[in-house]
Amino acid sequence: MRKMFPMADIETCNKVKKEKDVEVKDKQLAPFRLVSSFKPQGDQPQAISKLTQGLGNGLKNQVLMGVTGSGKTYTMAQVISHIQKPTLILAHNKTLASQLYEEMKAFFPHNAVEYFVSYYDYYQPEAYVARTDTFIEKESTINEQIDRMRHGATRALMERKDVLIVASISCIYGIGSVESYSEMIMTLRRGESYNMTELKSQLVNLSYRRNEDGFTRGILG
Repeated sequence: MRKMFPMADIETCNKVKKEKDVEVKDKQLAPFRLVSSFKPQGDQPQAISKLTQGLGNGLKNQVLMGVTGSGKTYTMAQVISHIQKPTLILAHNKTLASQLYEEMKAFFPHNAVEYFVSYYDYYQPEAYVARTDTFIEKESTINEQIDRMRHGATRALMERKDVLIVASISCIYGIGSVESYSEMIMTLRRGESYNMTELKSQLVNLSYRRNEDGFTRGILG
């Protein structure tokens, strides 16, 4: 026997379905949503309006001036929420980049706020001292946490449109083309089965090293 549903129930189900569809669509589009208890004050509304208008008119160079603590970061967060475009924030050193990253992460908790700075904790370039006829080899120490964050920023650029990346000048070197980077990605899905021999072979091709004694990042057991 076919079960009949009241028209009111059908309308409710359709309404819920539409709401869920809208919710999924919103998550896919994921517009920049500024979260803050502050409201623009003083000259901030005028600055936000002019900067947004300038970007809309295609101006390549604009300058926001203000003393320390005047709310320049908040003003720019407002501009980002108005223009709704992927954004790159450049800082001249890691300290400032880290500060801006934390602030933007707080302003946009629902968006992909990423961090892209040099992963070297220490870097000594190779050099030659002519006076003593001495060659100094290159020496460096890589911070793996920062390296992971760099890859996270790159992945976000490829997968999402609501991306805000705070970077130091090192980002101008990049990590290769999109095509080359995509070739170095291997996707594994939960619940699926994989041939272990083929999987290990692919990992070796991705520069993973075999080591039975220790299991760390980049090591294949």
